[in-house]
Amino acid sequence: MIKQVLRRLLFAAIILFLLSIFVFGLFYIAPGNPARLIAGEKASQEVLDQVTRNLGLDKPLWQQYITFITNAFQGDFGISYRNQTPVTDLIVSRLPVTFSLVGGAVVIWLLIGVPLGVVSATHPGTWKDRLAQILSQLFISFPSFVLGMFLLYMLYYLPKRNGFTLFPPGGYTKLGDGFIGWAWHMALPWLTLALLMAALYQRLTRAEMIDVLGEDYIRTARAKGISENRVIYKHGLRSTLTVLTTQLGADIGSLLSGSIIIEQVFGLQGVGALAVKSVNTQDRPVIIGVVLLGGFFIVMMNLLVDILHVALEPTLRR
Repeated sequence: MIKQVLRRLLFAAIILFLLSIFVFGLFYIAPGNPARLIAGEKASQEVLDQVTRNLGLDKPLWQQYITFITNAFQGDFGISYRNQTPVTDLIVSRLPVTFSLVGGAVVIWLLIGVPLGVVSATHPGTWKDRLAQILSQLFISFPSFVLGMFLLYMLYYLPKRNGFTLFPPGGYTKLGDGFIGWAWHMALPWLTLALLMAALYQRLTRAEMIDVLGEDYIRTARAKGISENRVIYKHGLRSTLTVLTTQLGADIGSLLSGSIIIEQVFGLQGVGALAVKSVNTQDRPVIIGVVLLGGFFIVMMNLLVDILHVALEPTLRR
């Protein structure tokens, strides 16, 4: 078990190292002069040279990368070109918003998607199965911004027009200021993301459960007189957890790097909003920091999934 974890940690480190090379090359070799961006179009050549030296852009590219990767390992991704604030501070200030959005949505979509998938798989061809599949297909077909705007209209604008507020239109309240206010402001973003993802998990759970419930060991368990609920949940659903955890790890890792559209719709100043702003202003250090953070989350979530697989499947421990 320990050897497997160490092996996966080494693999994760290699992936992050290769990602750092790719990102560095993409943004530092790409056309454009960061010094000119900071100094301004009308800056003199003397000022431009001084800014270039301050940024270390006058050094050979390999020296720039060594400096970059050394600082990155220490949590220092440089200074934002636009507001002269450390990139790490900018990202850390946005993480609570993104964590709040993803964390709450994960709980909701699992509570909706997995049970609906189990119902569909255990009642194939019935009205329950058809209804669950219609709902999942409906929400999969919605673009996230359309679903977000629809929920805003139905749960904010219409109640507001009738003289009461059901949910706020967006914004973020810190969890430390009170759980109720925090959850109230996050309700619509949570619901938007959860409905989209629950549809995917309903379909995934249904497909995996139907395959599992057709296995010989399931028929054997039923022949022994084991209760149907135990067959479904202890034997059937448990066998699908490997696939579900794999998908969940990938989804959480991707969303933690920024759920851009939903953050934009609801005015949430998370990592996704920071990434959009940085791209628009060509703030390269911030872009690099966000990309590496996203890579880190994805790699770490995959590592966690691998460990969970070993815990769920004892045969993998060998």
